[in-house]
Amino acid sequence: MVTFNPLSEVGAIKHKLASLGEVFQIAFVPADFDAALRFWTETIGAGPFFLMEHIQAEDCKYKGKPTSFDFSAAIGYWGDLQIELIQQHDSVPSIYTSWLEQGLQGLHHVCVAVKDMAETRRVCAESGATVMQEAKFRGGAAEVIYVDTHGGPGTMVEFWKPDESGPKFFASVRDAARGWDGSRPLRRPGE
Repeated sequence: MVTFNPLSEVGAIKHKLASLGEVFQIAFVPADFDAALRFWTETIGAGPFFLMEHIQAEDCKYKGKPTSFDFSAAIGYWGDLQIELIQQHDSVPSIYTSWLEQGLQGLHHVCVAVKDMAETRRVCAESGATVMQEAKFRGGAAEVIYVDTHGGPGTMVEFWKPDESGPKFFASVRDAARGWDGSRPLRRPGE
């Protein structure tokens, strides 16, 4: 009989993806965005969700090649856990279109905030994870990479190096979720 002792593995974790930070977000790329929003707000009670439409990514690459695609994301909270719902509006190849083309449902990726993207890339490469998609935002002040950890559907990890505005926006969304009465489940930032 094999037993798992997490304490015996602590020293080995410093060079693994878990050493880079804690998961603060779970993200979904639903085939039916409106149905997913209804599920999260009406069934789960998470929300309200704030919709960022037609997000402008810079220096975007998919599988190492420059690309540009049109997508929106809705962010809400279930307690202190951030939920992201992503909708791509065109058919340009991306981690989102490939997910839907495979007919996959459920968890698409989790997100971890990091301080040092170069170190994050090094640890990912050392761990055998493959960068599938990457982008910068707001003149390069914020940056993301999405890595395939090769664990199957739902095991992709987004590493996000934020700028000053990202955490402030997320805090405002989390504050809106506290005591939310179920009204206006979908909002625009600033509402």
